[in-house]
Amino acid sequence: MFIDYLTLMLINLSAGLALLAAYVYFGLSSSNQKRWIPGFGVVGAIALVTGLHMTFTWPIIGSFNVAFGETTVLFGILFVGTSLTLAMGWELFTLGIYGFFAGLVSLLIGFRIINLGITQLPLLSGIGFILVGLGGIFSVPTLSLKSTRLLRTIGAIVLSVAALIFAYIGLTAYWAHLADFSKWTPLPR
Repeated sequence: MFIDYLTLMLINLSAGLALLAAYVYFGLSSSNQKRWIPGFGVVGAIALVTGLHMTFTWPIIGSFNVAFGETTVLFGILFVGTSLTLAMGWELFTLGIYGFFAGLVSLLIGFRIINLGITQLPLLSGIGFILVGLGGIFSVPTLSLKSTRLLRTIGAIVLSVAALIFAYIGLTAYWAHLADFSKWTPLPR
């Protein structure tokens, strides 16, 4: 059976990036880290479940499963890890190292989406992936220099722009999917 939940993944990504931007700007140096746990946990759980399913089953056509499924797994496990780390009072630094490598993947996929012209909006999608990648690549310096307001401000802006890009793509995809699938019915069993 054909399943297309890319819209859910896109809006979850957008919400997660907005949350991360707010955390980088407001929460990173705050004494109250526990307020961020539920948001990171919810976003991470949805991303991890949908990303793993897409990676293992390839429910949509072509390389979308790699570009969106695998990066969503990386995104999801980072958010689940962040939620757990904040709950336990641990340091985020090692997650920043993981985020660096996840950022490299996102950066590469962004450039490749633009290069191959895949998705309905390849330039916009590619830029979104590139911005998320930059956020991951700069996670270690941001965590190491969290008292540097300028670095946190730039990071929050980059993540906010990425969140807006993926919100636009996700909302337009919902609009199109509601029309495209309005008469779709599953095959009889």
